Amino acid sequence: MIDPDVPIIDVHAHFSPPASAEVRRARWEMTRREHFLAEAPYEWSLTETLAVMDETRTAMQLLSNIPADLGQLRASNDYGAEIVAAHPSRFGLLAALPTDDPDAAIAEIHRVGDVDGWAVHAEYNGMSLQDPVLDPLWAELNRRHAVVFVHPNAYVPAVAAMPRPLFEVAFDTGRTVVAMVYTGVFQRFPDITFVFAHAGGTFPVLAGRLSLLGAESWVPNPLGLSREAIAAILRRLWVDTAASASTQQLAAAVETVGEDHIVYGSDWGVPCTGRASLTRNLCALRDNHALSEAARAAIRDRAGVLFPDAARRAAQWNAA
Repeated sequence: MIDPDVPIIDVHAHFSPPASAEVRRARWEMTRREHFLAEAPYEWSLTETLAVMDETRTAMQLLSNIPADLGQLRASNDYGAEIVAAHPSRFGLLAALPTDDPDAAIAEIHRVGDVDGWAVHAEYNGMSLQDPVLDPLWAELNRRHAVVFVHPNAYVPAVAAMPRPLFEVAFDTGRTVVAMVYTGVFQRFPDITFVFAHAGGTFPVLAGRLSLLGAESWVPNPLGLSREAIAAILRRLWVDTAASASTQQLAAAVETVGEDHIVYGSDWGVPCTGRASLTRNLCALRDNHALSEAARAAIRDRAGVLFPDAARRAAQWNAA
């Protein structure tokens, strides 16, 4: 069981810049039209976030927020940097990149400067991450040996009259990973560490299907990938536990990426995660039968492998 007194580094936490009551209400009404039945408009609170972090012994959250508008994305990155500057031992920043425009994304990398990592949507304004137009962006991030956090876009129309965060986000992630495998993104840019949200969504489950059918003659396979090569590519990926710490979900992730490629994520900072669901996910992780006892003990701070500078800052809070 994970020791509740040992601080945790959380790689999957969200934030949002301050917005007027009118803007928050408009967002709330939009989400309700898409069957997300939040009871009231949501507002991210730094004070509440720090309180929840203290309650759960979370030393640090790595924050991400990926607005669809370029101007808002830049403003969000700047606000996130301000939070980190004010609380360097409690927060890190995964700066958002606009992956519908590789030139703008590369410009944002240079504009933002030194951050802990980068955050992208699996699909951003209609462009998926496997699109070859993004190769210059991946080349820049590969040169930097960057860590890239991939999150599905939950703010798009509902599916089957159900809110997208319930299940469609998992399919979004799975489709993206499979497409990136067959188009060679992971192979061409091996020095990028990709971390996929929500235990990788459906891709760990799809890995079994690919192991049986992925190299069949009827499958478009321009790179000539073997079943063994596909499995090896998937094993290099990382996943987090956000809203996904059940034994059912992590069993597939362990089989696909291995215990040592799973990091803790809370999904705090969005309307679909409250104190109760965050606590349920933590308890599920502590009691998870898919992970060995050693893995459950290590997962609390494994993010330090990917984000050593953030881990050093977090250690200052722990020492205090």
